[in-house]
Amino acid sequence: MKHKQNPARQYAVETETTLLPFLLETVRDKSRNTVKGLLTRGQVVVDGQGVTRHDHKLLPGQTVTILPEIVKKTALPFPILWEDEEIIVVDKPAGLLSMASDKERERTAYRQVTDYVRAGNPKARVFIVHRLDRDTSGVLLFAKSEGIKRAFQDNWESIVRRRGYTAVVEGTPPKQADTIRTFLRENGIHKVYSVPTGGKEAITHYKTVKQGKRYSLLEVELSTGRKNQIRVHLSEMGCPVAGDRTYGAATDPLHRLCLHAHELTFTHPITGKETTYRAELPRGFRKLI
Repeated sequence: MKHKQNPARQYAVETETTLLPFLLETVRDKSRNTVKGLLTRGQVVVDGQGVTRHDHKLLPGQTVTILPEIVKKTALPFPILWEDEEIIVVDKPAGLLSMASDKERERTAYRQVTDYVRAGNPKARVFIVHRLDRDTSGVLLFAKSEGIKRAFQDNWESIVRRRGYTAVVEGTPPKQADTIRTFLRENGIHKVYSVPTGGKEAITHYKTVKQGKRYSLLEVELSTGRKNQIRVHLSEMGCPVAGDRTYGAATDPLHRLCLHAHELTFTHPITGKETTYRAELPRGFRKLI
């Protein structure tokens, strides 16, 4: 399939004005609603800073850039939450690896996203920025160049503002909301557990959204991103994630791990715009409560 893409456009600001009138006057081949859509989709950049406000003030000497919107005729088997020249954000389904393992090299989110971008450009590449467990669904970010990947990974704590998860757990947490802080270590069979000292610090925040007779719905936020961190912390609290046999769950009501990465907020390393990407809650989560 062919990759359809228009080049970025740049316009010099010559007189003091505001952004929407400037765009309407300058971009004459597009309708007013289309121009507004450029702002809404984050395709307008002023001197390297992404701008969405219609009344953003412009000064002489500034440069307004309209980023291209990428359109492909091929499709991924899971939703694309956002795509531009630098990144692609998807809603990964449960049961799919983020990247290859010793046992599975082909059926991964990385491979499927790579095939997707190469449908338009055979030389295109994607790079893994972070991972989700195979059985965890939700927001997953890929970079389209090694430079963007490094920008995220080298500045993760300052670029990424929030990693939000939703979990259905067995039982009722001892507190409505709390912060769990332990040190984690992985044993020889790749199971992670907390230790008094000597492991990697892991910090998990949770709050109870809703309680039922058998399950509770939690919102969870990470301050660190250790392997299986949420699963370990909630299990050790006495409320394992439903469906998580590895970490002590007694039930598997949805035939999947009931953990979902529902929100990722970060500052785009090129546009400087902070944006939140959200993945809808999987079917069945709320019905269990």
